[in-house]
Amino acid sequence: MEAALAAGAARTEAGENVRESPRERVARWTAGYRPVSGRPDEFLGGDGAPRGAWPRLLDHLGALTEPEILARFVSAERHIRDAGISFRISGDQREHPWPLDCLPLVVEAAEWRDLSAGIVQRAELMEAILADCYGEGRLVADGLLPAAIVAGTPEFLHPLHGVAPPGGHYLKLYAADIGRGPDGRWQVLADRTQAPSGLGWALENRMVLARTFPDFFQDLHVERLPAFFQAFREGLALGAERSDPRICLLTSGPYSSTYVEQAALARYLGLMLVEGDDLVMRDGALHVRTVSGLKRADALWRRIDADYLDPLELNPASRLGVPGVIEALRNGSLVMANMPGSGLVESAALAPYLDGIARRLLGTPLRLGHPRAWWCGDLEGLAHAQANLDSLTLRPAATPQRGAGRDAILAPQALAAERARVVAALRDRPFDYVAQEAAPLSTMPGWERGDNGLYLVPRPFVVRVFAARTPAGWQVMPGGFCRVSEREDVDPIEMRLGIRSADLWVLSESPVEAPLIGSHAAPRVRRVGGHLPSRAADGLFWFGRYLERAEAVIRLVLAHLRSVGDAVGADISGALDTPAALALRALLYEWGATGATDLPTARLAQEALTGRERSGSARAHIVSARRNAAALRARLSGEAWRVLADLIEIVSLDTERAFTESQLAGRAERALSQLAALSGLTHENMSRAEGWHFVELGRRVERAVNTCTFALSFANDEATPGCLGVMLSLSDSQISYGRRYMQGAALDPVRDMVLLDPYNPRSIAFQAEAIARHLDDLPALSADGIPEPHRRIASRILAELRSGEAADFDAVRLTALETDLERLADGIAVRYFPAGPNALRPEKLTGLA
Repeated sequence: MEAALAAGAARTEAGENVRESPRERVARWTAGYRPVSGRPDEFLGGDGAPRGAWPRLLDHLGALTEPEILARFVSAERHIRDAGISFRISGDQREHPWPLDCLPLVVEAAEWRDLSAGIVQRAELMEAILADCYGEGRLVADGLLPAAIVAGTPEFLHPLHGVAPPGGHYLKLYAADIGRGPDGRWQVLADRTQAPSGLGWALENRMVLARTFPDFFQDLHVERLPAFFQAFREGLALGAERSDPRICLLTSGPYSSTYVEQAALARYLGLMLVEGDDLVMRDGALHVRTVSGLKRADALWRRIDADYLDPLELNPASRLGVPGVIEALRNGSLVMANMPGSGLVESAALAPYLDGIARRLLGTPLRLGHPRAWWCGDLEGLAHAQANLDSLTLRPAATPQRGAGRDAILAPQALAAERARVVAALRDRPFDYVAQEAAPLSTMPGWERGDNGLYLVPRPFVVRVFAARTPAGWQVMPGGFCRVSEREDVDPIEMRLGIRSADLWVLSESPVEAPLIGSHAAPRVRRVGGHLPSRAADGLFWFGRYLERAEAVIRLVLAHLRSVGDAVGADISGALDTPAALALRALLYEWGATGATDLPTARLAQEALTGRERSGSARAHIVSARRNAAALRARLSGEAWRVLADLIEIVSLDTERAFTESQLAGRAERALSQLAALSGLTHENMSRAEGWHFVELGRRVERAVNTCTFALSFANDEATPGCLGVMLSLSDSQISYGRRYMQGAALDPVRDMVLLDPYNPRSIAFQAEAIARHLDDLPALSADGIPEPHRRIASRILAELRSGEAADFDAVRLTALETDLERLADGIAVRYFPAGPNALRPEKLTGLA
């Protein structure tokens, strides 16, 4: 895209299209736009002119030159990269940059009000069907719904039959995939009630475009989203037993294809992001494992399929859920969104019966239609399907109407080659299939770039709209999540390569306020940071450790690339046979940063900095830190993500290209600067809550361990002046040492500065003091006043450093100190990161006067 921006700027400088008026520019963009035959088009009306809200958007876009538009596109992509907005394709371990199309879908407010009324009616219908299917069963008894559709779908969960949902509602969030029908009216392509995704993507898309086109939002009167999200959050708590409920968002983890959006939602709504291992049932209620012990969870927004929720009563192979959580629903101690079993109404087999059910339950026909469908388990439906195989699409009955994936039998295109298999399937198990009218997706405009600049082309799209149950009833989000295909023959049924996303703007007739998210009533003032889940604390602890490991490797590389002893009169001059150089190479090899000790200096440095195959390279540690950070997206700022992105870019070099020593030294120095910036962000911008303590603990423990290792190699009893100079360099203490001592590097003064000096922020003593302070600020489970085991280890280390003398710290004592520091790290893990049934509640001391 940056190349396109440069090309556009060059055309402008050359005078091309400079005198083009906004009207002429828009006319050029739209001149070649031709709707796809057989597909309804969102952009052009019957007269060939842009319709609805599109002229308003084009008027504003036309006021910008193409280089200005491209510059905004580049800004959007840079923000996506810096903020770490990405997605995973199901089954793929890699993260892909979020593919946002900077041209939104625009809808006028009047049309949106009509659409919203249909969405609310649909949500009410789905709620009523679920209440009947898990309750009295009148729809089946009265012949309005075949029993096989209910009992035959795997989404009907028998253990939930007869369980009244806490709060009285099965659905807290309803979503529908919609598109234009052949008559030009909106129609529902699929209902989403299991665990609807996309809400976070819609939020991220809006935030990016609000930065890209801030003036458009004001001028076009774009409806805002914060009020919807606030009402949705309040709706999640409806029915909770406690007045100030703790709401958790249950995710399957960082490798979920939608984890980034889940983290965005947790951060924006102030929810606790948890995985199944973070939760445990105690005394009939759900609790979160935190560093302060078990804490009650009152409401759970689940983003995992219901079948994986409880291995005791549902899928016994699940490792994502919480054993026994269904009991919390039975006794009413937990509110859940959406109730397990809600996926029942996603079944494509329901479509032929929905209008009749709506007339019975709601007293009115459906306002929003859907493609006509026939369930093949019904004799009439089967006969119709068999008689019209060449014009219908067959889909599995137990999956949503759209998005059936590889199990779908797509007709008429695929039937020519598979007619025999289709006929056999309809004969053997007709109830497994639904026949549906062909419903080509409607198209919307998207940008393309050609030799003559930008132009608009039609692209198939699906838009997902959301309705939330709030204290005031159902509320539809004034926006949506669009998926747009870059090819006409590919349906954008899910996010994958070749599919882009787009925002949806509802354009009001009058100016729109820009509210901030917040409670309608002033909240009670509080200064507590909330409770930190044990898994999150573990991730933050290792985030700090990996960053410190990366810094240690980079400092080793720099020490080997340049003379580091000028301040103290030593000089290793890059020679390969000096004791300092040999020790540096040996340590890099021991840490797994290089594969050999006899490599040329530049090659060794490049491998240690950027080696993709080296588990101990600086790049490997930074990638590990980012992987940990990915599991903590709800707790890290955008600035931290930008620094991490820059760090990975700095240490991601072309492995086929050889770099010079000076180039590598420059890279290493830049990486150190970025690590210092990240440390500064942590120190200055991160709230002094429990999470900050664990990041700092990880850094302090790892720095102390690394300094012990450095001292064993470069400040031992046989250390040369060159080795002592390296020791000062690795601990970033050359300037302080040079100001304090004029005679040059000597063993005891160097040891004192890097091991025992409590005023040196790089010394082990300084780390031990900081560790003790952080542990003192963390909660204790016991109220008896006796220090916990990990605190006793920390106190013993600190006492040894405070009372010790430099000459005492020979190899034996340094090794023992390093072992104690590793034991301290293990003790912190045992206390604060318990797994399985090991989490404990805080003790209450009784029997005292």
